[in-house]
Amino acid sequence: MASDQENSQDANAPDDTSEKEITRGITIMKSIIRDRDKAVTYNVNWNADNQLIGSNAAKLASYIGTLVRMHIPITATRWSNKELGSAKDKIWTEILRSFNIEDTTIRKKYILQLAGKRHRGWRTFLTNKYLKDKEKNFVEYDPEYPVKYAIFITEEEWVAFVAQRRDENFKKVSATNRERASNPTYAYKKGRLGYARLEEKILDETKSDATSLPPHVLWKEARVGKDGTVRDDVQHIYDECETLSQSISTAEDQENRSVLSRALNVPEYPGRVRGKGHGCTPTSLYKNPRRRNPSNQEVMETLQALQAQVLQLQKDNERYRCMEKCSSQLKETSEKASINCQNKFPEGISSCQLYLSSPTYRLVGKGKVHNTSGDLLHHRPLPDGHLKVSVDVVLDKDALLPIPDIVSETTFLRDAIGSFVAWPLDLIFIDDETPTKPASKDKGISRHNESVASQKEVFAQGSQHLSQKIGSRQKNKRDLPVTSLPKKGAFVPRYQISLETLVDSSDMATAGAIRLLDMEEDIFGYSCTETIGKEDLEHIFRHQELGVGVIHTYIRFLYDNFMRGNDQLSNRFRFVSSSLVNKALICREPDSCREYLVKRFMASSTNNLYLWPYNSGCHWLLLAIDPLKEVVYFLNSIDGEWTNYPDMKQLVDTSIKVFRSQRQARVPRTKSSNITWIKVQCPLQRNGIDCGYFVMRFMREIINMNQIEIPITYFDEYKCAHYTRLQLEQIKEELCQYFIEKRLII
Repeated sequence: MASDQENSQDANAPDDTSEKEITRGITIMKSIIRDRDKAVTYNVNWNADNQLIGSNAAKLASYIGTLVRMHIPITATRWSNKELGSAKDKIWTEILRSFNIEDTTIRKKYILQLAGKRHRGWRTFLTNKYLKDKEKNFVEYDPEYPVKYAIFITEEEWVAFVAQRRDENFKKVSATNRERASNPTYAYKKGRLGYARLEEKILDETKSDATSLPPHVLWKEARVGKDGTVRDDVQHIYDECETLSQSISTAEDQENRSVLSRALNVPEYPGRVRGKGHGCTPTSLYKNPRRRNPSNQEVMETLQALQAQVLQLQKDNERYRCMEKCSSQLKETSEKASINCQNKFPEGISSCQLYLSSPTYRLVGKGKVHNTSGDLLHHRPLPDGHLKVSVDVVLDKDALLPIPDIVSETTFLRDAIGSFVAWPLDLIFIDDETPTKPASKDKGISRHNESVASQKEVFAQGSQHLSQKIGSRQKNKRDLPVTSLPKKGAFVPRYQISLETLVDSSDMATAGAIRLLDMEEDIFGYSCTETIGKEDLEHIFRHQELGVGVIHTYIRFLYDNFMRGNDQLSNRFRFVSSSLVNKALICREPDSCREYLVKRFMASSTNNLYLWPYNSGCHWLLLAIDPLKEVVYFLNSIDGEWTNYPDMKQLVDTSIKVFRSQRQARVPRTKSSNITWIKVQCPLQRNGIDCGYFVMRFMREIINMNQIEIPITYFDEYKCAHYTRLQLEQIKEELCQYFIEKRLII
């Protein structure tokens, strides 16, 4: 009887073992649930490296495992899958209910990364226990459904999980990983303690005032067995680390490989620190010792802010003085004291053409300009910068008056026929008719302007009278090249002439004078102020090489005149700042350049084309980047290859790959390392100074075509071998018109 009973017990030994496992129960952390219902929460501690420590650290880690088993299906193969987002949020919410943890991004990231480890461990446990035999080989029969874990796993999930694990590809990966981990050279011997709690234990036992231990010290202690002995090979690595730490600086340790990785002769993995455990990153360990000095851009922004304050004070002071001067002049009746007689126009009454600049530059009417001393408009002084005009003919019936007539309550130009109105000086042009009072010979026309409209080029109808004035002015100007007189009907750079006149009569004529142009956040992804100096304007007037200030001003012009208020264009085209990404910064601060580009790309929600005027140090070219399609259009006006700019190409490729990773895009393996670069057969320059003007025209034509894809042979509408000087002058006219309309000089 006793023998039969013993045999019976031997035969049922596996069942007895199973019963013991079942009586132990599954881990669901009931105590935490009970305390949560009583509004009791647990405190947790964090070390200097932002790792979880303290008496409740193990409890939190176990509770995370329970929540993972409850909310994450075992069929989830990728922890980064966006479909798990709601389940992850539930896990985080449940943890906040029971543990006192700051609801911050860095804490949530740590906890969810730890949850991902628990999920992988849970799946590995199920595989080893139910799908493998004692020799760790996959069983051939169908494993039974684990009833013990029925509250976590449905039968459908179990069938799908078994199918995943029996996949031949998974078996190969599993075998490779098992072989690699089966015989580690330096075995870890601290079980579930972990590096963070091991460090806490050592610091408590030694009563040290330190808040952290070097990675190689922890690495050695983690490989000390229960008997306290240290293997010779482990001690050798530790000694080598001690030697290396005396010769390698902290900055070099961070930027390259740590002393522990050097001693072990193994690669360093990004985002983690060998020998410190889960949650420790290079940033948290080194406390960001690479905090750099302010960049040139940051210094310039600070300087520009101060300059803007000084400039505003100067403007306020000038305005106050001007008001005082005007008030005193209005009381005098002499011709010398009159502010209305403008010597930029013939004195007396002259036939004229009347223009408006908004919303587009256009001729709206004809009349007569009255340039007489002491003239008043409806018994009131004329506004500064205006002349009295009588309206004879209206060409645009919907045109508004520049300044509504308060006396007659007139708003539209059509209602002012036969009456007098005030008209801006720079929008009045003298007709070819002979003035009623001839102008004196020493008075030239220096304020006449013509526009290149934002949507179309407007060619000036230059008269012989204006041509002679312009020619005379250019001959008398020593610092401008003497050119032949424009023929009747030829293009006349009226806005350039007007802008230069404004510069000469303002404080911008002095060396060191600047103007500030605000750049909105929508333009470059951040708010900034662009500085325009006298030399920038001289480069335009003399047709010299352009600086970044002029290029950025033209970008602001494109934004204001094409994209502002046009959702289709503003959502389709974006700009990259040449101040934050250029050859000098790519060589000196590649990380900050990459971060800016990636941040710029991440701001897009649909297909965007990013226009980046790139300065290689002595040459401007244009990159048009489509980060979603991973296509880069290369427009170079000197017919060079992108291989001539390896630093630039590497930055763009790396930024697109980081962008791809951050948006978790999946691409074919054949394309994972290939980003498409297309050399566009754009117009070519024929000298060494036109590159900046070409880049500005490229951007204008790309936006005007409103296409994300740029044909390799360029747009048919603008296809040509070279831009003519006239085509470049039109771009300059747009720039000068913008300077005047924005009142950047006066």
